[in-house]
Amino acid sequence: MNSAPLTPERNGFRYGLLTAGGMILYFILASLLHLTERVEFSFLNGVVLAIGICMAISHYKRVRHDRMPYLHGFGTGIITSIVASVVFGLFFVIYTVINPSIMDQLRARDLFGFDLSVTIAFLAILLQSVMSGVIISLVAMQYFKSPDHKPIEGIE
Repeated sequence: MNSAPLTPERNGFRYGLLTAGGMILYFILASLLHLTERVEFSFLNGVVLAIGICMAISHYKRVRHDRMPYLHGFGTGIITSIVASVVFGLFFVIYTVINPSIMDQLRARDLFGFDLSVTIAFLAILLQSVMSGVIISLVAMQYFKSPDHKPIEGIE
């Protein structure tokens, strides 16, 4: 058993990999059901991301015996979203090599026009996931913050 103390980075990395796994499983399921043709269903990846971030923050707080500094929890959520988005983005790149028709389906929707490349799709996945993760982490920390958390006063 690992006796090293749990840090926001280690916790975020572990839950980021688990969240990416959930996003990948959802994408594969959507692909098998031919739901990838409808870009609207990618919204559910945000739900998977939100669940992963909340689980990561909750686990970190539980391990710290409900005494979690605000920025540790916020950082855990951000690291979770960064790891999950990078891993899912790399999976998407590999998936486009295996199934190049997915890019044709996305181009046909004319969201980005015919200039949509795998690189732009990868960067769009990263940007969307990380920015969503930051907002989700900020909102989740309002729920998970310690009960005695006091905002900084006197800095004006």
